Amino acid sequence: MNFDFSDEQKQMRDEARKFLTEQCPPKAVREVLDGKAPYDKALWKGLAEMGFLGVAIPEEFGGAGAGHLELCVIAEEMGRANAPVPFSSTVYLAAEALLLAGSEAQKQKWLRKIASGEAIGTLALFEGKGNPSPKAIKLQASGGTLTGVKKPVPDGAIADFAVVAARTGSTGRDSDISLFLVDLKTGGVEAKSLTNVDPTRGQAELTFNNAKAEPLGAAGDGWSILTQVLDRAAVLLAFEQVGGSDRALEMGRDYALDRIAFGRPIGSFQAVKHMLADMYVSATLARSNCYYGAWALSTNAAELPEAAAAARISATQAFQHCSKNNIQVHGGMGFTWEFDCHMYYRRANATALTLGSLSYWEDQLIDRMRKKNAA
Repeated sequence: MNFDFSDEQKQMRDEARKFLTEQCPPKAVREVLDGKAPYDKALWKGLAEMGFLGVAIPEEFGGAGAGHLELCVIAEEMGRANAPVPFSSTVYLAAEALLLAGSEAQKQKWLRKIASGEAIGTLALFEGKGNPSPKAIKLQASGGTLTGVKKPVPDGAIADFAVVAARTGSTGRDSDISLFLVDLKTGGVEAKSLTNVDPTRGQAELTFNNAKAEPLGAAGDGWSILTQVLDRAAVLLAFEQVGGSDRALEMGRDYALDRIAFGRPIGSFQAVKHMLADMYVSATLARSNCYYGAWALSTNAAELPEAAAAARISATQAFQHCSKNNIQVHGGMGFTWEFDCHMYYRRANATALTLGSLSYWEDQLIDRMRKKNAA
């Protein structure tokens, strides 16, 4: 049995890596980090032209129609390059919600714009601190309009549309939650950028003042759909985190081989060897869990909930571990703004909270395994 990607998928990975190496060097990431632009517009346009934005979108909606395995390959390279674009919010969250619950008209309108790079999408779920929970959703839907505040919303300040979770009932059940599609450019929504540990992945506060909204999926199915979207996004974001982990490991290894101390490379010292070995183990373990998640996602297997949680947990731990130890291997230089180590450390900590905290996903994994064993 072959657990690796196919030759065609590996070729796609090589093409993506070549493109991102040329179009998204650390200098390009720094321009967004240091400048006023919220994302790299030229890179976003290039990703659309390469077909990467629509790789998992069916051809009838303007995409490449490749599938989720191919999207996992692209996601890993996006993480490796630390790409400063709204890829995860648009492709992992908004597009997946549309694919799962959108009407034919909604898919035709927004998926085509995503694939062509014309539209940036997002998921407005959180309403302050905390983890995903139907009880935490207070924003009200009434008469085709939404009223309330969502924060933090990934890339909310630059998004053209949002999938919004809103309360439509008061029974105290999950069925009180429904999803809505909001065109953020038609008025009724105020966006405010929030301070974030990683400015290349913006966060915003969205205030809805009787904003017009159209239902996405059946009324009362919002939380069920959201759970599926989060599981799918967890696998895809985990591949980004693995890509970042591998790059942080490579940066530490290369520096350890080049830096001379006491007449020899610091990589020859046992303490540094152990540090790099630990980084390799955590990154490799995360990759194994991600591959399991990719299989479950691509086949829509019953094991997806457990596989997604396992991938999310191991990839989050690996990225935080590798990005932190990369700084340690670099020593005092690793803490400086001039070195690139901090960019991966920032991304590691930002992505660790994007879909809910590490402890949330650990609880999810335990609960899901208990329910499965009890069945």
